[in-house]
Amino acid sequence: MASLPALAEEPVCAPVSKVPLERHLRQLSLDLLGRPPTYEEYQAAKAKGQVTVEDVRALMEKEEFYARIRAYHRALMWSNVSSSVYNNGNSRLSGAGSVTDAMSLRGNSSRPLRGANGQTCDNAIAQDVCTARQDPHVDPPLPTTAAACARERYDEQGVPMPVSWDYDTNFYTCTRLDLGADGKPISGLTCESLINSKPELAPYRYFCDMRLVGTALVPHKCTPRTATLAEVVDPADSNRVVAYADASSRLDRCSMKLDLKRTNGLEIKGSYVPQRGCVHREGFVNRPAPFWNAGGASVKVCAIEAQERLANPWTMEPCTTARFNGDRSCGCGEGMGRCEAPNGSTHTARIEAINDEPELIAESVVRRDEPYFNILTTRRSFLNGPLSEMYRDTQQAVGVFSVTPPAEPEALPNLPFAQADTWKEYVRDSSHSGVLTTPAFLYRFPTQRARVNHFYAAFLCKSFAPPDNARQPAAEDACNRENNLAKRCGCNYCHATIEPTGAHWGRYAERAALFLKPEQFPRYDPKCRDCAIAGNTSCGGECGQYVMQAYDGDGANSLGLLKTYLYRTADEENNIESGPALLVQRMLQTGDLERCAVRRVWQEFLGRPMSAEEQRMYLQPLADDFARDGHRFKALIERVVMSDAYRRID
Repeated sequence: MASLPALAEEPVCAPVSKVPLERHLRQLSLDLLGRPPTYEEYQAAKAKGQVTVEDVRALMEKEEFYARIRAYHRALMWSNVSSSVYNNGNSRLSGAGSVTDAMSLRGNSSRPLRGANGQTCDNAIAQDVCTARQDPHVDPPLPTTAAACARERYDEQGVPMPVSWDYDTNFYTCTRLDLGADGKPISGLTCESLINSKPELAPYRYFCDMRLVGTALVPHKCTPRTATLAEVVDPADSNRVVAYADASSRLDRCSMKLDLKRTNGLEIKGSYVPQRGCVHREGFVNRPAPFWNAGGASVKVCAIEAQERLANPWTMEPCTTARFNGDRSCGCGEGMGRCEAPNGSTHTARIEAINDEPELIAESVVRRDEPYFNILTTRRSFLNGPLSEMYRDTQQAVGVFSVTPPAEPEALPNLPFAQADTWKEYVRDSSHSGVLTTPAFLYRFPTQRARVNHFYAAFLCKSFAPPDNARQPAAEDACNRENNLAKRCGCNYCHATIEPTGAHWGRYAERAALFLKPEQFPRYDPKCRDCAIAGNTSCGGECGQYVMQAYDGDGANSLGLLKTYLYRTADEENNIESGPALLVQRMLQTGDLERCAVRRVWQEFLGRPMSAEEQRMYLQPLADDFARDGHRFKALIERVVMSDAYRRID
């Protein structure tokens, strides 16, 4: 482990020559406020003949200074999780919700829902009104009563069924039948009228498809793209073609009937899948405005996405996980909460809010002149509309963010999603410790080792590297096969510190912002152990945080153990239960936090690291003053910018 190198090693020159008053004021204003002084500020300083401590303190009360503090901590903590949160877009809606463009999932999710990517519902047919058919030449007659309509449009549990269909052009080539000899479309033609006028089309009645071209339904004849597929004719059905098949595959005619998944040859009721080669479209419904536009005008939504179930009513599989967007029975949930806005604005707003939270925590500590290292321990935090809704409604952002609400719902300010610029203060629960347990930190540094590494770099000014005289053992040495990196030869130079320190984040899941509550994730789970012994390493998806496979003797004896406890000593287990706050308390006793803060403020305001001579002259005295001043960050900045080094002409 090594301190960050000093980039300048020159001795301090003497005598000291200081900058003129005007330049000093300009330097202070740019550094503290991010702007040059105003004419009035120049005149006031000129009248006094100097820039005093009171002037510096006055500058540090301006709002521009606190914006500068936020920017400083954004750079210090690398607060940008846009590349750390994986969003495949499968829960992002498309469509404006207008009369002609219903909201729907049209990306990868539309394949299990409708049969092909990029598909939406039938914008022309209402799900609850049986007054129209897209393909009346083959579909059954329209129901004549409301009860019959409901039976056709929904199954026994209320899951929406298709109201129309099309042949999937990934499997079929569909040729327009409405073009005249001049190549121009002839209006008014339908499959029925063409079959009646052209007997050669009669055998292909089921493969005549009324497809939408622009805003009009146009007759097409669809034939398989695979040349080896031959016509399958049904003599009992007037010798009509009912399928295309060869020795290895078959494409049946499309209809409004869905298939069911099979397990061990048995159909699973309610596990609907589209028929191969077909696009199945349900109708639309009207719904209140979604959560991101609460109180706005109602919107047109596809019937599948409009559902609000918590579980598949047939299989009881949950709709509250990422699988919801592939289950026809689930939908987007109450207020469309499981789905994202069509333009991606909801995801962007959440990312921006998560990025801003640690900066606001740091700003609040500095603004209130509290001990600076409260930024690492305080339970105080802030949220805006996007965070309030995501924390209060755990269905929001499901499958994208894995975040444990930081407090009970009643302790969270209630803000509508649209209030992204309104921030409210609140107190998080006892598991939290300053910026170190914010979603921004946990997602940006997704593993325990990454969290340790950045804590050391940002707040202790230290990095992990083996010593210059480090030696690797021979390749055949058994030490190379040690799974515990804190003991493995060569690795232990760094990991003997990294592993026990990382235990302070042991109750926070990796690659997520989930707090693993002891009542939900006990240190040892016998059910997980039993599954592991039986070879069932998934255990129904309930044991992802537990040791389920053994790679050594310790692992074999640890099946069913929460992963973070593997290879831990008694002291490290205490680190797990005490969290990052204990780490900060220990580091405060070393003086490293103070010295690193001095070095970082020095580099921020002088634009370069301390030289070796400057470290000898300034580092420990400034760190001692910082501690005597109650670790007040503004006091540290004041001492640095009023130092001779700051005013020296370089």
